[in-house]
Amino acid sequence: MSMHGGAAAGRAGMKSLTKNRDVLEHRVKPGTLKRMLRFARPYRTLLIIFLFTVVIDAVVSSISPLVLRAIIDKGIAGKREGLVIGLSLLTAVLALVDAGLSLFQRRTSAVVGESLIFDMRSRVFSHMQSMPIAFFARAQTGALISRLNNDVIGAQQAFTDVFSNVVGNIILVLIILGTMFTLSWQITLVALVLLPVFLLPARTVGRRLGTLFKEGYELNAEMNTVMSERFNVSGAMLVKLFGRPADERAYFDNHAGRVRDIGIRQSMYQRFFFIALSLTASLATAFAYGFGGVQVLHGALMVGTVVALTAYLTRLYGPLTQLSNINIDFMSAMVSFERLFEVLDLTPMIQESDNAVAIPAGPARLTFENVSFDYPGAEEVSLASLESVAKLETVGRTQVLHELTFEVAPGTMTALVGPSGAGKTTVSMLVSRLYDVTSGAVRINGVDVRDATQASLNATVGVVTQDAHLFHETIRQNLLFAKPDATDGEIREALVSAQIAAFVDSLPLGLDTVVGERGYRLSGGEKQRMALARLLLKSPRLVILDEATAHLDNESEALVQQALEQTMKERTSLVIAHRLSTIRSADQILVLEAGRIVQRGTHDELLARGGLYRDLYERQFAPQERQPIE
Repeated sequence: MSMHGGAAAGRAGMKSLTKNRDVLEHRVKPGTLKRMLRFARPYRTLLIIFLFTVVIDAVVSSISPLVLRAIIDKGIAGKREGLVIGLSLLTAVLALVDAGLSLFQRRTSAVVGESLIFDMRSRVFSHMQSMPIAFFARAQTGALISRLNNDVIGAQQAFTDVFSNVVGNIILVLIILGTMFTLSWQITLVALVLLPVFLLPARTVGRRLGTLFKEGYELNAEMNTVMSERFNVSGAMLVKLFGRPADERAYFDNHAGRVRDIGIRQSMYQRFFFIALSLTASLATAFAYGFGGVQVLHGALMVGTVVALTAYLTRLYGPLTQLSNINIDFMSAMVSFERLFEVLDLTPMIQESDNAVAIPAGPARLTFENVSFDYPGAEEVSLASLESVAKLETVGRTQVLHELTFEVAPGTMTALVGPSGAGKTTVSMLVSRLYDVTSGAVRINGVDVRDATQASLNATVGVVTQDAHLFHETIRQNLLFAKPDATDGEIREALVSAQIAAFVDSLPLGLDTVVGERGYRLSGGEKQRMALARLLLKSPRLVILDEATAHLDNESEALVQQALEQTMKERTSLVIAHRLSTIRSADQILVLEAGRIVQRGTHDELLARGGLYRDLYERQFAPQERQPIE
């Protein structure tokens, strides 16, 4: 039989035994099972049909040995040619039915399993997207991906593997044992006595295999980390610049060698498992033929009965092994579900209000009213398991901003300057509501951003950061991320305004050029202008530029500066800048120090007053006057 045959059952039994038995010591949170069943509710009809076919398949598979018995004892021994042919055809029909049922089971299992995977992945992915930036700043990317891949698949197996194995194997074992007792209770008892001979060492091997598989997963993860760090552009460049390819090769070979060694050990333990299973079945079969053969000679049994008993023996040990470890399979699936629910139970700190309103139309007016802010603690936004730590940090909150009050009038530009760590970038993140204020309010056109609809806030505010991110897609796809329905004419207009159209035209594939991972195929200035083109395509009313010209050479800065002038034209702008050319043209300059506004005014006014701005100017901006941008 395809599903319950000796080889298939042996593989499934080994898989069950190799799972880490530590899961049995894990206490699942109350309510996990009920929540787990909710995921399966849309597929309950398919699951019922699936389990019904599993039962029918188990019954069909148990009939074949009895047919073989009849062929030998009644057909061949009785020299009844018609009966032999008829029963042989019945055997063929049973094989075809079994094959059909197996295909139907596989199809149903695939539909249910893949649908559950889709539902769970979609739910977790959507929830992760709703989490604040603080969540992603702490969680390891690999841990998040693992929840979407490994844990989702582990959870899905609770329905398609565990349930089917429990139902199918229980039915199959009951039918086999009942039939065997009917045929020969002596041989059946010996078969059961031999089971511990296999099961006890198999459990020991299984525990060791579980440890080896766990170590193998960890070693593979380490090797994958090495590859991902060395194969991205930055890592590859670092290796080449420091001239250490031989050392890197040795470092990788060390990790790959450990994976190889543990793979060999896994193979040997797996082979031991199959040998132990085959040996136990062979011993039981040898006894069945020996004892049964003697019984045949004494007239107590028929030859066909002995053949049927040996056929049943080959199908007995695999299912019994699986059932003896079903608690491990079930708990493993429950742990996977619990890890998924652990993420889903994290409440997003930034949520749209039930009574949210759209930001009114018209030029944007930005107002900060006594705004104070401190970053949330780890326990508020993250999980220890997502940070690969035993316990989250318990460091108290530190206030970053202190009662900031200012206004950016429609169509004007306000520049934020100050030493590193003064809170400039934090101010910009509060406007776009990447974080919520601790106290006070940030308003756009009179609406507190916490009371604005997310759609209207996203449409109103546009941001370009110092390190603009581009996806590993074409230029066109990166631009359309801002406005999916943009026409070619609108894209062209944005490229021209961002001073990047000539560069795109010079590329052989133009807009269909792939920019590479994080846009590494473009220079710093080209990336910034591409990001500005994306912003212009979005056409926000309020523009935030977070050090958009930092670390650029003079030529790139000149082009980006021209693009910035187009970007900020007739728009309200909040700019964090280190370049004098940007600062000078600001309608208002706010000087921040330690989260407080210590000075405000125009460039000339602040220079005349002295203080922190003048110090910053003399150290940071004055040298730029001696090297004017051409």
